[in-house]
Amino acid sequence: MALEVRGSMDGSEPANVLEVMRQQWASMVSMGGMFVGTILLGLSIQPAYDFDEVRAFGAEGASKGGYVALELLFIMIFTVLIIWLARRGLDFIIKAIVMFALWFSLFYAVQPYSALLWWLIGIGSVNLVFGSTVVISTALMLLLHLYPEWYVVNTVGVLVGAGVITLIGVSFVPVLIIAFMVAAAVYDHWAVNSSKHMLELADTMIKNKLPVLLVAPKGKGYSFIEEDDRVMRSEESEDMDWDDPAPHIKPESDGRDALFMGLGDVIFPGMLVISSVSFLPEWGPEIGTIFGTMYAGPLAVGLGTLFGGLCGYVALMTKVARGEAQAGLPLLNGGSILGYLISGVIAVGPAALWQDISFL
Repeated sequence: MALEVRGSMDGSEPANVLEVMRQQWASMVSMGGMFVGTILLGLSIQPAYDFDEVRAFGAEGASKGGYVALELLFIMIFTVLIIWLARRGLDFIIKAIVMFALWFSLFYAVQPYSALLWWLIGIGSVNLVFGSTVVISTALMLLLHLYPEWYVVNTVGVLVGAGVITLIGVSFVPVLIIAFMVAAAVYDHWAVNSSKHMLELADTMIKNKLPVLLVAPKGKGYSFIEEDDRVMRSEESEDMDWDDPAPHIKPESDGRDALFMGLGDVIFPGMLVISSVSFLPEWGPEIGTIFGTMYAGPLAVGLGTLFGGLCGYVALMTKVARGEAQAGLPLLNGGSILGYLISGVIAVGPAALWQDISFL
């Protein structure tokens, strides 16, 4: 997915980039916090779903590359379908499809904490857990539909992201997740910088106020409800005069500027974090959590992967500060993979980082 900043863009020289980053540090830190928070939330519920019965393709499917290829194919089909519907003005169908998918992912993120709440009260009813999870998930989606302000979109987006990274992360071994991330990064680079259809997809989601992206406002008066539906592509105009960009940039005082980050930019690094904790050898002391047990070795690799992704995020911000839409996955996935390899060699040894895989 694409990242973009609208606001003061003073040029592409390093000094100007640092100045823009200084001016926009609050939104960049806020976005970084959502990036880390989504992954940590997914990590917190990982023990609740780390069972063969929950894995998307079972225990054997976790090491089969054909299923990862199928996932990537589904992403491409979904992208084409959404753009096709958007160009025909069928936004209501887009919203129905996406809202259902979001509700499903939201359910899995909310369910462990719903169960925890009832357990703390002293009630262990499965029906109550299921019912309350349905109510909470439905209520959040209804709130999103009726009042899609940026903080509502971010709340749902973080929960949805945590659910997705957990369900996919416990379903595939790290080697396959890395292959998935590399393929997705190449696709993202092409979709943002060459075909630019990813920018069109992002604008469609902004127009329909759907939480498949995260929003970090620059000003207190910012309203996502009033956001333009050509946010990403507006900076791609061929007639823009880059020698005098000021006429094309909204004043900072209007409070409408924001940083946008596609939810996929969080999901892919997060999947590798969850997969590391789920499939690497159980080495080191046991660490008790509210939903189960983790081991120090795999957890250290997971956190190292998260740190690598965060380093990729910082690098990405230097590009975003130039005021252009950027493909996020090449840097974010690259940083996460590098963090996985370095921390993995240190924490569990290089041999543990390879898993035997097959296509079918």
